[in-house]
This record gives sequence, structure tokens and C-alpha cells, in this order.
Amino acid sequence: MSGTRLDSIDRKILAELQADGRMTNVELAKRVGISAPPCLRRVRTLEDAGYIRGYHAEVDARELGFEVQVFAMVGLQSQAESDLSTFEERCRGWSLVRECHMLNGEVDFILKCVAPDLSTFQTFLTQDLLKADNVASVKTSLVIRGAKDEPGVPFDILENRLTRDA
Repeated sequence: MSGTRLDSIDRKILAELQADGRMTNVELAKRVGISAPPCLRRVRTLEDAGYIRGYHAEVDARELGFEVQVFAMVGLQSQAESDLSTFEERCRGWSLVRECHMLNGEVDFILKCVAPDLSTFQTFLTQDLLKADNVASVKTSLVIRGAKDEPGVPFDILENRLTRDA
């Protein structure tokens, strides 16, 4: 089911929950302009259809002592599907790796890593990542600061596109 099959109420529900997943169903219903029972049914339908994959708290890594954030660009020796899948599975097992994305171009994967300190990241880099099967190269960039970190999708662009195409 594509985003264009959703009606405006469904898209409003998704936008509101993306901004604040902790609000009550009553508050959500009020914000999107419907009563609570149909709102809850719509939310359940959106969950069942896969539009809502889960709910989580956004924790502050630095407050918890994770001072280091690094992007690691990984090149593999082989890009055979089985080798790509094997590397992805290995990434899922590394707790310092918080995101793993396969790319096209010069780099095969980009990993977002967090660590409590540079020494911990360096140990992960030298003992795990660089020694992993099929890893040919790793280039790292230490994050100095973040300027933007928005979850999900820009619903304003979706709405503008749908209005334009209607």
C-alpha cells in the first residue's frame, strides 16, 4: 500500500504520531478531527499495514555517556548478494553500530556508530570492523556536532505533492 492510498486523516495521524508517539488516542483523535474509537481503529490498521513499525523513546546519547559518534564508510571486497547479506547480519550484531545503510557508488555501506569514548570506538574499529570477513576498506569521520536529526518523513512535502497531482 503506497502513501497515496492513505486518506488525509491517515496522513495526519502518521504525522502527529511521528512528532509525538506518546500522546493518548483521545488527544490524537482531537488533533486529527475524529472521535477516539475510529482513530484507534485507524492507528491499528496503520500498524498492521506496516506504516507504523514501532514506538520508541528518543534518548540523549551524550547524557548517557556516549560522547563519540562516528560515520564509517565501508568498502567490501565482494558485492555478491550473499556477501552483502552476511555483512548486514554482522552489523546487526555489533551494538556500537546503530544504523547500517547499503549505498551505491564508491562506498558499499555507511555505518552510524556511537561509543562512550574514542578508545572504545578504536577497539571496535581495529578488533571487529577491520577484521571482519570481506571488508576491504574503512574510512571514518568523527561527528563534531549535529545540526539536524529529524525522524521519519517530511509530511508537508507529501501533502504538497498529493495536492499538486490531484
